[in-house]
Amino acid sequence: MSVLGQFLYDQCSVDRDGNNLHRNTYYGLSSHMALRLTSIVLLVVVFSFSSPRCLVSTAADRTHVTSLPGFDGDLPFHLETGYVTVDEENGTELFYYFIESESDPGSDPVLLWLTGGDRCSVLSAIFYEIGPLKLVIEPYNGSLPRLRYNPYSWTKVASILFVDSPVGAGFSFSREPNGYDVGDVSASLQLVRFVTKWFSDHPEFLANPFYVGGDSYAGKIIPFIVNKISEDIEAGLGPTLNLKGYLLGNPVTGEMKFDIASRVPYAHGMAIISDQFYEEISIEHILYKKCIEVFPGPKDNTENRMMLEETSKLEHLTAGPPLDCITYGYYLSYYWVNRVITREALGIKKGIVNRWVRCHEGDLPYSKDMRSSIEYHRNATTKGYRALIYSGDHDAIIPFLGTQSWVRSLKFPIHDCWRPWHIEGQSAGFTITYANSLTFATVKGGGHTAPEYQPERCYAMFRRWISNEPL
Repeated sequence: MSVLGQFLYDQCSVDRDGNNLHRNTYYGLSSHMALRLTSIVLLVVVFSFSSPRCLVSTAADRTHVTSLPGFDGDLPFHLETGYVTVDEENGTELFYYFIESESDPGSDPVLLWLTGGDRCSVLSAIFYEIGPLKLVIEPYNGSLPRLRYNPYSWTKVASILFVDSPVGAGFSFSREPNGYDVGDVSASLQLVRFVTKWFSDHPEFLANPFYVGGDSYAGKIIPFIVNKISEDIEAGLGPTLNLKGYLLGNPVTGEMKFDIASRVPYAHGMAIISDQFYEEISIEHILYKKCIEVFPGPKDNTENRMMLEETSKLEHLTAGPPLDCITYGYYLSYYWVNRVITREALGIKKGIVNRWVRCHEGDLPYSKDMRSSIEYHRNATTKGYRALIYSGDHDAIIPFLGTQSWVRSLKFPIHDCWRPWHIEGQSAGFTITYANSLTFATVKGGGHTAPEYQPERCYAMFRRWISNEPL
């Protein structure tokens, strides 16, 4: 953004609804330049006095969201949505939700968050894991699903930048079909470009501690992203980020001996080794019943039923899960997101993503061209970046035994031995800390992913770690 563009944006202290947007600041401009720019602002205001709209940033793809359909009243936090172009040739744009810390956004950490799965929308993280909003779980009756506030949101202590990635996930899109052909490495590099551009357009957050986090498959690429950002910082490329570390939940590494081979020993240890019984349980959480995961899959026959209508009414999807399934919230999300009123509130570009789906099950090309993330973990932590690796101890997709094994394979000296960690005197899991600022923790009763099943425990874990406190 040009100096003038940034100046104009920062002087815009209210939006069209009269809400405070940003702290006014001259970003170190000289008094002479500030005076000249102030004169320009006054001239612009005079010529546009008849318009009730305030001046906006040159980054035209931002939307400041003060309310959302289904939520009672104004949002109790600052939400910005927008797009960032990461591939000019193919017209690839990644969509994001930026939620400012509810505590002290001026100094609290900024966390880039990615979700896992096959191109799963990051709304999964917002609604079901660490965000400030939850869908109210109640039988769908044809009306707009309701939202409620999540008291265990990680945004209580950090600003979180949720990104739909890779392209094709959620509302991220490419204008050219070739743009959807990405993989581990190319998608990671696009995210590095995203971070560079986003911080260039939000310089007020450059001094904040910066972390990268995610879960499941995102855990495979995040260490690579951290290494690439650190290399760019060392080379003096782009804005200088205050990178401090990363955190991963139930993470994939790409190595079968850790990710998959640990399933049988884990099942044996949990006394569920019978093949017949093992096939009937939910591997996301071994104590929950097995439920439908995605409604509908992108290759089924519900395409016409999911098309947006001007009346904002949608026909019922194919059979959903029982109300007592944890996945019922996934079912409700289709009825909330695929409404015209919702898309307008979020600032979604029209005609780009015709139908939102929570996850794409292999219908878009993706290359798993990163064999292993282990060396990227070693490099990042050896450089001094902090790391928190945590696992729900009832997750049979990426069992904590496998995660614990690869953490041990790094052979870092132990700083704080294996011990329980507590909430109000009750055990919440176990943890061990290594010399290279690497912490491994289990979350008691957590599944895949842990915050979805144990929000209070995961929030306590995150709050302590991000504040440099022992678990």
